[in-house]
Amino acid sequence: MHTRSTLNSPAPACLLAAWSTHEAELRGYLRHRLNDPQDAEDLLHDAFLKVLQQGRRFCAVANPRAWLFQVTRNTLTDRFRAHRTHLTLPDDLPASASATPAPVDDLHQCLPRVLAELSETDRFALTLCDIEGQSQQVLADRLGISLPGAKSRVQRARARLQQRLVEACQVRFDEEGRVCCFTPRGPE
Repeated sequence: MHTRSTLNSPAPACLLAAWSTHEAELRGYLRHRLNDPQDAEDLLHDAFLKVLQQGRRFCAVANPRAWLFQVTRNTLTDRFRAHRTHLTLPDDLPASASATPAPVDDLHQCLPRVLAELSETDRFALTLCDIEGQSQQVLADRLGISLPGAKSRVQRARARLQQRLVEACQVRFDEEGRVCCFTPRGPE
């Protein structure tokens, strides 16, 4: 919890320098995702306030650009969540006619075993991007590689994951390329 004095104290030079270096890029990111430039400015202001709360701790951030984008993305996500429309469903609404999950939904039975069999590099790329939902740019920043390099790494890891699922869990596909069936196999 940050006290009021944290926001009243002067911002460290490292924070101000990083913000001024990346502010235009962050503004462009927000304007691209929002239809209203004023909304983008408001959100940029909200993100800046969150960054200011870090104070001197910001100076220890290894990759200020990636950290600033993460704070900005989180601020945008919070805004979308706060403005999401919810519909109230009637109590007498019947359940879905198809209660049987699709075969692909049950692959979680095989996934831990197969992920454990992949290399640490493949497992990290898949976990970060596909399971945790981080962008491939975040992967690139964490590994210190280019964005095209990160995209290639994720694509190769997905191909190896699919190959291992087919081999280890006997996954089969229908004519349209969708998972039709498999043999569940737990950890060995």
